[in-house]
Amino acid sequence: MDILGALIPLILMFAIFYFLLIRPQQKRQKKVQEMHSSLQKGDRVITIGGLHGTIDAIDENRVILDVNGSDKLTFDRQAIREVTNQD
Repeated sequence: MDILGALIPLILMFAIFYFLLIRPQQKRQKKVQEMHSSLQKGDRVITIGGLHGTIDAIDENRVILDVNGSDKLTFDRQAIREVTNQD
């Protein structure tokens, strides 16, 4: 009986830890992966560094952003933080 009394708080702490920290982080990671896989030419995006641009070309690992209509910069696909406007 003493073992059961000692295990219940540990199980409760693990459950709370899972639902408050682990599960939300997994959901966020899944949304980011879905966003990265759905990137298309013409999407307006923001990079992790805060650069705003439009996707000019894209392949498996890299994205070429058109900035100011004339400057083109190459980034890793993982550097895209968010899509602001999908056309």
